[in-house]
Amino acid sequence: MNVPQSGIFALGTASHAYLEFEVNDRETAAALVPAVASLREPRTTMGGVNLVAGFRPELWRAVAPEDAPEMQGFNRDLVGPDGYMMPATQHDAVLWLSGSAYDVVFDTARAAITEISPVAGVSEETSSWPYRHDRDLTGFIDGTENPSLIDAPDIALIPEGSPGAGGTILLLQKWSHDAVAWESLPVFRQEQVIGRTKLDSVELDDRAPESHVGRTDQERFGKIFRRNMPYGTVAEHGTMFVGFSADQQRLASMLESMVGLRDSTRDALTLYTRPVTGAYYFIPSTEALRQCIGLSG
Repeated sequence: MNVPQSGIFALGTASHAYLEFEVNDRETAAALVPAVASLREPRTTMGGVNLVAGFRPELWRAVAPEDAPEMQGFNRDLVGPDGYMMPATQHDAVLWLSGSAYDVVFDTARAAITEISPVAGVSEETSSWPYRHDRDLTGFIDGTENPSLIDAPDIALIPEGSPGAGGTILLLQKWSHDAVAWESLPVFRQEQVIGRTKLDSVELDDRAPESHVGRTDQERFGKIFRRNMPYGTVAEHGTMFVGFSADQQRLASMLESMVGLRDSTRDALTLYTRPVTGAYYFIPSTEALRQCIGLSG
C-alpha cells in the first residue's frame, strides 16, 4: 500500500510556510525531483516540522511517467466572462512546512532552500498561521464542509491501482483580501456573500446562487480536503487556499464556477478578494519519492 506524505493530514500546527521553486536550468529540470526527494525524509519530523513536497505535473511525469496521474499545471490564466482573472503562476516544485512554532519552521525552510539551491531557487514564499482557531480573515469559519480525518484520505488520495496511488493533487492559491471593503459591509450582507452565518457557520436556506457556498458546492463538484490558512501583515493579508483532491477536475470545476465560466454567475466573494497566485502540484506518495532518490537529472 502506498503511504501518503503525513503532513497533509497533520492538523493543529501553529506555523506554516509555503515555498515554490523554479529550476535554475530547464535542460536539467529533472534534477529537482531527486534533490527534493533526498531532503524530504530526514526533514519529516526534524524539530517537529512536517514537510510536504510536490511537483509541477509535467515535471513529475517526465521523471516518473508510470506514477503520474492525469493532470496538468496551472499554465493559463482563468478568465471569466466579465474579465475577472485567476492568474496562472505555476512553478516547478512546492514545499509546505508546518510546525509548532515559526522558529523551527524558519530553520527547516532555510536548510531546505540551501540544499535545493544548486538546482532551483525560491520564486514565491509565504508564511501563515491560524486565526481564532478555525476562522479566516473575513471572520468566518473556514472549512465547515471539510471531511473528518477518517474520511479525508478517501477524498484526497489517489486510490490504489491508479497512477499516482497514495499521492494527491494540490491546488495552491494566495488570495488577497480587500479588508476595507469587506469590513464596511454589515454582518447580514457578509453572510449573504458567503452563504453562511458568521457566528456558527450555519448554511443559509435562502442563499443566493452567487454566494460563495453556492458557487463552490461540493455536493455538485465533488468533495475536497482543505488546509487553508491566513497569511500576511496588518496592512495586507488574505488566505492561502490549500486544497487537496484525488481528481483535478473537482478543483478546476470549482474555479470555473467562481469566475462564472459555467453560467456567467460570478462568486460574490470575489468582489472582496482576488487571487494573486495559482498553481497545481502533484504530491507523490512517500514510496514514490524514495524511488526518486539518487536519480540522475
